Amino acid sequence: MKFIQVISLLLLTGFAASAQNNSGKLLNRFKQYITGDFDNANQVVEELKTGKAIHPLAIHVNRVADSKVNNKPANFQGFFLLEESYYLTEGKPTEVKPYLFLFSLVNNDVMHLTTYQLTGYKKEALRNDNPTLQFNYDSLAPSPTFKGADYRWNAKEKTFSTVSVNELGNQMRFTLSETFTNKTLWVLELLEKDGKSLTAYSTPIRYERKQ
Repeated sequence: MKFIQVISLLLLTGFAASAQNNSGKLLNRFKQYITGDFDNANQVVEELKTGKAIHPLAIHVNRVADSKVNNKPANFQGFFLLEESYYLTEGKPTEVKPYLFLFSLVNNDVMHLTTYQLTGYKKEALRNDNPTLQFNYDSLAPSPTFKGADYRWNAKEKTFSTVSVNELGNQMRFTLSETFTNKTLWVLELLEKDGKSLTAYSTPIRYERKQ
């Protein structure tokens, strides 16, 4: 093999290893940022001090759920996350919204979110501490209305962020805007009909990591 061919092979191998290493770092960083227990208690307290709670008291319990998903392919990339979401508004019953997400690498700067339908499961069973909860990979169906979201890594700010617009039909639109660090999640889920907001607030819920 000629010298120039050897150099080219070494360079290509090095670049490939570097890209793979960077991808692994991004996946691990994203997983570290998104998993844990979060709430916006401080935000609600601040609002109450001014006389009115604008946002509900919101809680996220996020855990990697790979062990709860059976029959994943051998070359499976990414990780599953079970998010337990609880929203408490004065005078209303607690709103429970569990989600099963898949986060997968797009490239060295982007992670893609896929949301799955959870039909056939009772909400009270969709908990991370439920030892009997299992999903079959072959039966999982992506949400027909939420097209997913791409989270971009900002190395300077040390943040992941996304803005995902979903047209739901019948003049309905859902927009997910989210930015998070290793300690905070700022989330705005805006539902609109005919251009008018159906969401009770227009600013993000500011979650802080508790664990």
